Amino acid sequence: MAIAEYEVLIERDAMAVYQYLLDATNLPSWRNDVRSVKLVQGPAEAAGAVYRKMVAGRSGLSIPADLEITNVRPGAEIQFHVVSGPATRWGGYYLSTEDAGTRVRFAMEAKREGRLGFFSRFGFLDGMLQRRVSADVAQLDRLKHVLELQPAI
Repeated sequence: MAIAEYEVLIERDAMAVYQYLLDATNLPSWRNDVRSVKLVQGPAEAAGAVYRKMVAGRSGLSIPADLEITNVRPGAEIQFHVVSGPATRWGGYYLSTEDAGTRVRFAMEAKREGRLGFFSRFGFLDGMLQRRVSADVAQLDRLKHVLELQPAI
């Protein structure tokens, strides 16, 4: 199991940041491992929506991973569960308003599944998974850059 969190202060209002994060089709603009995203089930941008992400695998091939939005609190919180892919992941974006903008905390935990999950019982591959999860949440710096380059609404 791997757990990581990271936070940044984005010079945008909370609702603008929330709306951008809630639209999972924006993931390729700030997550370097996500190649494409499309809605496959449920209402877009709401709890219950399932999106299929195509993520870059180690061999360079795209791997499908389905992401379900499990809970939303407008302007404050988005929780998700990656229900398929190389690792099961749970996470969320937690927003709070500050004078200078919106503080965003991205928290995630992951657990290996399938053939490789067996080795996790013995501690193998745990370090690799931890590095990957830590790198994923640190991509919030890219989100900050993307949002702050856009004109404020």
